[in-house]
This record gives sequence, C-alpha cells and structure tokens, in this order.
Amino acid sequence: MKKLGYVVAIFCVLFSSCASDEDCCLPNPGGANLIIKFAFNPTQERLNNLGESATIPAGNAAQSPIFSRMSANYIELASSANTLLGNGEIIYKGAETTQGGELAIDFQSAQFAGNDEVFLTIPLSEVASGTYNWVRVSLAYQEGSINLLQNGNDITGTLASFVGYNSYITNFDVNGSTFNINENKAQGFWAFEALGFATQGQAPAGATTVPNPLFNTSPIPQGSCVVTGQFANAFTITGTELQDVEVTLSFSVNNSFEWTEINADGKYEPSIGEQLVDMGLRGLIPEVSN
Repeated sequence: MKKLGYVVAIFCVLFSSCASDEDCCLPNPGGANLIIKFAFNPTQERLNNLGESATIPAGNAAQSPIFSRMSANYIELASSANTLLGNGEIIYKGAETTQGGELAIDFQSAQFAGNDEVFLTIPLSEVASGTYNWVRVSLAYQEGSINLLQNGNDITGTLASFVGYNSYITNFDVNGSTFNINENKAQGFWAFEALGFATQGQAPAGATTVPNPLFNTSPIPQGSCVVTGQFANAFTITGTELQDVEVTLSFSVNNSFEWTEINADGKYEPSIGEQLVDMGLRGLIPEVSN
C-alpha cells in the first residue's frame, strides 16, 4: 500500500488509504487476506502514556468498562522503534471531513467492531512485504457500560466517548437517546445514558491516556490518541501467503475509566461532584494467528 511520508503537527495526522472505507472491509475472493480484529481485556496490564505500568493515583478511583464497540480511524504497521509515525505501512484510514471547520474524523462514516469482532479485512497483496514489530492504532470512539452510584442506588449506564483527535458529529444514539451535535468535538467529548436520563460533557484537555512505549524514539502528536503496541514475535509478511492472516488488537480496559473521589468508596458518584479524569485505553498487544 502507498506509504505516507509526513505527519502534520498537532491534533491531526494525514493518511494514505484504500480507495474507500468500504473497499477496506471487503474480503479478497482470489487470495489471502489480512484480518484485523478487536479485543477488550480487563486484566491486561494497565499502562501510562509512556507505556509503563501504572497504578491508580491516590485520591482517584477507577473501573473497567464493559465495551460493546469501538472505532479506529488509522492503523499502521512499523518495522522498528525508530520508524516515525506516518513512515510505516499504513493499512487503514477512516473518513475525515472539514464540514465542522478544522479537519476532523467523520463520525457518521465510521466503522465499528465489538469484542472479538472483525474491524478490517484487506488483501495481503495490498500490504508491503516486510517484517513488522509494532502496530499503531489511532482510536476514535468507544462505547460501553459503567457503574455509578446515584442517590444511594447502584445503577449501570452507557458511556459513549470520543477519543479521536477531533470528531465531526451530526448525531448519534445511546440506548435510544439521540444526541444532536452538528459540529466538531475535541478529544474527550462524552455522552451518557442511564434509566432514560441522558447527559453530555467534555473531559479536560490531556485527560485521555494514550500509551506509547516508543515515546523517546517515535513520539506522537498531542491529542492524536495513537496507541502503540509491540508484537511478541516479529510479524512478517512475505507476499506469498496462501491463507488468511489474522491479527487481534487486544486493548487493555483495565481500570480505564478513572475519576476523582469525594466519597472514598470506590464508586463513581457524579451527583456529588466526582469528576471524570481519564477514559483512555491502557495498552495494546497485537497477536498474530494464521
């Protein structure tokens, strides 16, 4: 696939792509395919922005959401720790638009996958032969269930969080509640529904953890939400594959929803002023199977 040799500064990455999002999802009837799946793991190691093991800070609490679906708008394979963002093998980019002003992810054109579901299928013939040690995924959206305490009652609600660098949203639905937006929203925009009650808000800038173990050799633009993960063994594409190759992108959701505690009981209670401080994923491990 055509490679991209540059990155635009702050909040956006310019990508090369398949002819269209739809083309990226069609199986290859005459040859082997590269299949990308998502997995959400609540027991996978919890990392910080530098890819180091992270505990929950004093005064905060956290929980592991049960994600129902997720979207990404960029996937890149990198050969080494020194491969700069944008200089690897870009195998997917989602639709973008300037309809809301600045360049943004076009949420209405996004594709999604749930746990252990296929997000992307492309012919292996469209991926450059080579050995890859790293994968980068720019996340765009995540949706799942969280628990909270409301007026002394434990309830479950659905959180929709927009973690991409910038998202143009016309409208979206959460459990039957429709949110009409019709504008760009920066990273950290969220919406919530529980028992018929719906609300929305904006997390503080920089409140989304984006693990990047290659921080020193291959940094990412602030706010881009490009999560980086290393293959346990080098992933080699020879160009002569006869069977499909499946890569599962296992994302850590280990205590990925974090808030400040007022009542130190480990329960999220927004009605008393407990504030969301982080909703970023906590690590990425790519796993290859044939």
